Amino acid sequence: MAGSGAVTLEVDGRELQISNPEKVFFPEVGVTKMDLVQYYMRVADGVLAGARERPTTLHRFPSGVLDEGFYQKRLPAKRPEWIRSSTVTFPSGRFAEMLVVADAAHLVWAANLGCLEINPWPVRAADVDHPDELRIDLDPTPGISFDDVRRTALVAREVLEEHGLRGFVKTSGKRGIHVNARVEPRWEFTMVRRAALAFAREVERRLPGVATTAWWKEERRGVFVDYNQNARDRTVASAYSVRPTPDARVSCPIEWDEVATVEPADLTLRTVPERFARDGDPGKEIDAEAGSLDALLDLALRDEREGLGEAPWPPNYPKAPGEPPRVQPSRAKGARAKASRATPEGVVAPPAPGKRAGPTGRRRSTMPLIEVARAATQAEAHEALDRWRAKHPGAAKHLEVGDVLVDSMRGRSTTWTRIRVNLRNVPEPDRPPQEELEVDYDPWEGVRWPDGERPRPARKRTK
Repeated sequence: MAGSGAVTLEVDGRELQISNPEKVFFPEVGVTKMDLVQYYMRVADGVLAGARERPTTLHRFPSGVLDEGFYQKRLPAKRPEWIRSSTVTFPSGRFAEMLVVADAAHLVWAANLGCLEINPWPVRAADVDHPDELRIDLDPTPGISFDDVRRTALVAREVLEEHGLRGFVKTSGKRGIHVNARVEPRWEFTMVRRAALAFAREVERRLPGVATTAWWKEERRGVFVDYNQNARDRTVASAYSVRPTPDARVSCPIEWDEVATVEPADLTLRTVPERFARDGDPGKEIDAEAGSLDALLDLALRDEREGLGEAPWPPNYPKAPGEPPRVQPSRAKGARAKASRATPEGVVAPPAPGKRAGPTGRRRSTMPLIEVARAATQAEAHEALDRWRAKHPGAAKHLEVGDVLVDSMRGRSTTWTRIRVNLRNVPEPDRPPQEELEVDYDPWEGVRWPDGERPRPARKRTK
């Protein structure tokens, strides 16, 4: 034992102190900090197959999943001298010294900080400017079934194989699927993203109406193939990362023949270690399968010749040559309409009872928007949306996928989730009024501001 209530473990020949080992991190399933530590010790070889020697962002929940978590890119100043690190440069030009996951001891050290997710960069510490992994994030829009995600994943596999790459598949631990392909570290981030965009467009062509590359949420229908996850400083949860869901789900590697039947809810911190011990790691061969991006880059050239140029980048990135305007299509249309006086200026939507700001903040809109939820987590927000649908089945049946707007909003140290509904497709007599929010989370509760004014909520600038 070491200190009051602490436990000392030996991992990879190093002694690590686990503070507050009985602290409950997942109350719904009774998972403690020590359970998290032991989980990462049991699946360490699988985590390291995907994250070893990579600069890593830590997604920390020191008080458990019921409280706000935060992403930590910079290593804390107080750390063991044996902790590995690497310096990376962000699109802004700033830089940071980040954790490099070198072995199981590094995983346990991170878990003791309350880190659930390992979010590694797609580069190795020895060369932080040339990715060695193409990352495919299949993200279903609200209302899309997991069966459509399965279909998209299988087509993604076909497209990769036809272009000389082997994909390794895993559940995201939430609603999607990730597919990673090891590539030769010969290209910079911009070229890897270019290849990812060409790949995504090919998947979209093969699954019209199911897969989409539409960057703006209001235009998305189906499963979003997120090509921008290959831009510099964009990360996804690593293999075997524990996700901040009430049931402690895991982003778990699976075999391709499991895609048709896998249920993400079955893959949790409690169940995955036994599966790992019994069946091994489906992603263990990924380092032996480094391929070339040449075929996908040739596909990108073909797309350009046929008129498909650059696609939008996230808003915090420098403007790319040939990139379309960074403005939501509806706002661009609204500006053009206002200039031509073709449509009225719109109105500022009323706030929910007890709130000071409504669905559009201070902006005018010609769209009939209402707000449904402000929640600490995306899961709580979607549960609130389900309750709203049950209360208003007549309106809900008219909604199309793009009518549900899910936004990540910046809080004090992490993001929260807002859900709005556009009633444009609901007949006017059937449109529900703005009601009290189904869930009303306030990240600024308890904070006092000198001038009495609170900051205006801002959307997360990643997408």
